[in-house]
Amino acid sequence: MDMFQIFYTAHRDRLFGYLLRKSGNYHLAADIVQESFTRYLEQYAEKEHNPALLFTIGRNLLFDHIRKNRSTVSYEDDDHGHAIDQEHILQIREEARLVFTALQQMTDDERDILSLLASSGLSYREIAQVTGNSEANIKVKIHRARIKLKQILKGHIS
Repeated sequence: MDMFQIFYTAHRDRLFGYLLRKSGNYHLAADIVQESFTRYLEQYAEKEHNPALLFTIGRNLLFDHIRKNRSTVSYEDDDHGHAIDQEHILQIREEARLVFTALQQMTDDERDILSLLASSGLSYREIAQVTGNSEANIKVKIHRARIKLKQILKGHIS
């Protein structure tokens, strides 16, 4: 169980970040993180720990939730930390809002791979496994998605 605890500690924040970016919903992301680890532990506890598999489980749970609820998920502007410098926090929130808004203008596939890249710490090969694409295809998609995101953000910032 100690190995799983190390695995959990190493990946929970990254999985949460990915799910939060993907869903825009703090509480949903937190719930899915817990469910992902629970399912992972139930099915794969005896096998070598695989972060790509964990992210695949989390991603599929989120897609299932969205499919079942058929509702749009929106960014929650909740304060989940303790504030020291309000001006700095407001600046970070505004930047996050701009990026989230820009991401909403991208396709689901583009948002998904950028969220995986930013949050998971997974390699291109592992992202390819999670998404069911080739590693070369993921590199191209990430490159194109970054360019598109940069162009969208320039439109907001100028």
